Amino acid sequence: MKTWFFTEDAYPNLPDDDTYESVRVNLPNKHFDPVLGAELYNMYLDIWCAADEMGLEIMLNEHHQTATCVLPAAPITLGVLARETKKARLLILGNPIVNRKQPIRVAEEMAYIDVLSRGRLDCGFVRGVPYEIAPANAYPYRGSEKLWEAHDLIMKAWTHHDGPFNFEGRWFHARQVNIWPRPYQQPHPPVWVTMGSAGSAAQVAQRKHIGAVFLAGYPGIRRLFDGYREGFLQAHGEEAPLDRLAYAAIVCVGENEKEAENGTEKLLWYIRSNKVAPQFNNPPGYHPPAVSANIIRGPRPGEPDRRDPRLETQKARGNVFSGTPDQVFQQIKNFWEYSGGFGHLLMMGQAGFMTYDETLKSMKLFTEEVYPRLKELTASYDAGVMKEIRSSRPDVESVDTGLLASEFVR
Repeated sequence: MKTWFFTEDAYPNLPDDDTYESVRVNLPNKHFDPVLGAELYNMYLDIWCAADEMGLEIMLNEHHQTATCVLPAAPITLGVLARETKKARLLILGNPIVNRKQPIRVAEEMAYIDVLSRGRLDCGFVRGVPYEIAPANAYPYRGSEKLWEAHDLIMKAWTHHDGPFNFEGRWFHARQVNIWPRPYQQPHPPVWVTMGSAGSAAQVAQRKHIGAVFLAGYPGIRRLFDGYREGFLQAHGEEAPLDRLAYAAIVCVGENEKEAENGTEKLLWYIRSNKVAPQFNNPPGYHPPAVSANIIRGPRPGEPDRRDPRLETQKARGNVFSGTPDQVFQQIKNFWEYSGGFGHLLMMGQAGFMTYDETLKSMKLFTEEVYPRLKELTASYDAGVMKEIRSSRPDVESVDTGLLASEFVR
């Protein structure tokens, strides 16, 4: 298993949330102090460099018009890290190519990063979150269709080396495509795509890309991972390798439970601060009608809210792995076995007001006392063995999460 360290470069110094409608899209930028912002940006770069020195891989992403991720141009940060780091793979997850008007520019940027880093780039493509439809002045309908068309254009730009070609799609049009430089890795860098449904997972599997899932927890992980596995088997006639699947969770390791709890409460700022106005969360056409209706309806009476920010709730869901090294290993192992296995852990190890020293201490405990055991856990499993495990894996009620996880299955 590979572990990728992740922080969203948050700007946590926000006014009282009663004073603004939404942290996304329309929070006035007068609340951003550029001097403090400069300190935070440099701290985040230092943390990523420390992750490289500790033997972790590096992941970053971008968002727009929000304080939860003040990184609107992730390729720029990738360029810095390509120069400042030495060993770590560099994953961008991802490029919101549905909202980018020029996929060719993405192909050029990523090829440049790949060459600059001497082949350490992993390139992720995402549809983009609904909150960013308005800031991107984008059309919310048929987002998946646009994603794959942009993907096809980028892949051809990376792999076509015989002079210019033209591309005429439904959504994107390009003339005389002949990018310089071409990628360092041949035929192209590893590609990741995020998955939000079994259907979208099958599309990722058909292309043998790495499928990544964020905070789906026990309630959703089987549906998504099994959708990928079924799509992979149907398309390629073989079981999907573990290294084709990735899971992102909040992770905090402490010397004792109290220390871990204090750190995790800071990390949960990521969930607690995400106040979004309904008109940005559910733009017409972005979601399928049934999903859109569920969002409007909200949780049914007695149904737990997956956004409930309490620590024990999020641990029970499998969105948070928190505790001593032994406890964190066991929590990840339980989830890993329940999900049917995956080869990449995307570790959100910094958020909100978690300091540099606190972040590095948790990271160090993870790399020294948890990471080696995770590698041992996954080293002896192949696709056939995992198929047998999936056939006998436990129901969610029997998983030891510290709170009955079945209470949170939707």
